[in-house]
Amino acid sequence: MSMETHSFSLGVRVAPFVKRTVTVYHVPRLRNLNRTHPAAQCILPQPPLTNHSPTLRDICQPHVPTHILQRMEEIGYVMPTDVQREALPHLFSGRDCILHAQTGSGKTLTYLLLIYSIINTLKSSVQALVVVPTRELGMQVTKVARMLAAKPTGVDGEQKSCTIMALLDGGTLRRHKSWLKAEPPTVVVATVGSLCQMLERQIFLLESVRVLIVDEVDFIFSSSKQVSSLRKLLTSYSSCNNRQTVFASASIPQHRRFLHDCVQQKWTKSDVIHIHVSPVEPMPSRLCHRFIICNNKRKLQTLLSLIQSDAPESGIIFVGEQSEKSKKAGNAPSTDLVIDFLKTSYEGPLDIVLLEDDMNFNSRAVSLLEVRKGGGYLLVATDIAARGVDLPEMSHIYNFDLPRTAIDYLHRAGRTCRKPFSDMKCTVTTITVPEERFVLQKYENELMFNSEELIP
Repeated sequence: MSMETHSFSLGVRVAPFVKRTVTVYHVPRLRNLNRTHPAAQCILPQPPLTNHSPTLRDICQPHVPTHILQRMEEIGYVMPTDVQREALPHLFSGRDCILHAQTGSGKTLTYLLLIYSIINTLKSSVQALVVVPTRELGMQVTKVARMLAAKPTGVDGEQKSCTIMALLDGGTLRRHKSWLKAEPPTVVVATVGSLCQMLERQIFLLESVRVLIVDEVDFIFSSSKQVSSLRKLLTSYSSCNNRQTVFASASIPQHRRFLHDCVQQKWTKSDVIHIHVSPVEPMPSRLCHRFIICNNKRKLQTLLSLIQSDAPESGIIFVGEQSEKSKKAGNAPSTDLVIDFLKTSYEGPLDIVLLEDDMNFNSRAVSLLEVRKGGGYLLVATDIAARGVDLPEMSHIYNFDLPRTAIDYLHRAGRTCRKPFSDMKCTVTTITVPEERFVLQKYENELMFNSEELIP
């Protein structure tokens, strides 16, 4: 196959939007709320930080054990992000919360600090439960939780450590069953399917759980495979009155309605608070959005030319999942086409790695291990990589296929710009055919960003 090199110029084709002033407001009182509690609230960010702003330690000091704070600072978490500054005081007060903030904004650390403020490692029981939609996100949360729970450098003396179990799809349930019976872990990070298997067999009970976190809550509620199990988890297996409940996501469509449902369905207490960070700018301002129009036959060559022109440090190429009709017709999935093309045509320094739903759990784990061990890479992935895969070195996202929804675009874009307080510019580039341009414009309007056209 012949190699072609193209250069691209930028032309802004979308009118800029005007940013609105961010204020604090209360959601109107909803019908049938328990009137003994304050009305549910929605809180938006306060004014920007000043030179005298409190550190994370200042915010957490009265609540989180000192050794956790030391580990937090050793890892590099010193100043709070917006969501941490806004949410932690409410969480430490015991309020149920909906954390609604950009990807990479620090929601995971926020709810983990809450967990470490509540649990008692001297008690032999499961006291905190984090529910996630995918194994990959579960592995990421478990990793951060264990890093925080590790013994700080230079600290002497014996102290019972916090044990954290990853109860994830693809794991060995028999081993987890033995662990739960022998010495229950303090914290469990679980996918919905594996958790419900344990609950249905009464191997694992939630009576001792003091805090329940549901990460990527909108994804689970929109999943036909997981939503019924999550509803049972929230209402049948435990009661909102006996626990503190936290929902987290970068995207909560119709969030006022969701807040209402949380109270009406008794997923949370009636004084649940909705903390919405960056509602006017749902994606980082240092993220550059671009698109290029070409016909289907030119998409692979266009992708190659973009990669050669951009010379990314690392990148993800998002490819649409294969339809059932295409599978029945015996067509090769788009991921295979992209992988095969790049392996024969791309001559750059980056390794090419595949991550998709149809891979077994071990293969997916190997792929993630490859990209996390260091060095540059091009990860060809379906939307399984759009939620919870934390790759801070990511500089470029390529949408080889247009995302199905604006929410999917948001989460794909959220795989980059994940270094807190970094000013590194990152790029999302969408390759689209002429008849799909209006769809991308719709996403721009919904997510309030400007997209620039690359002119070949």
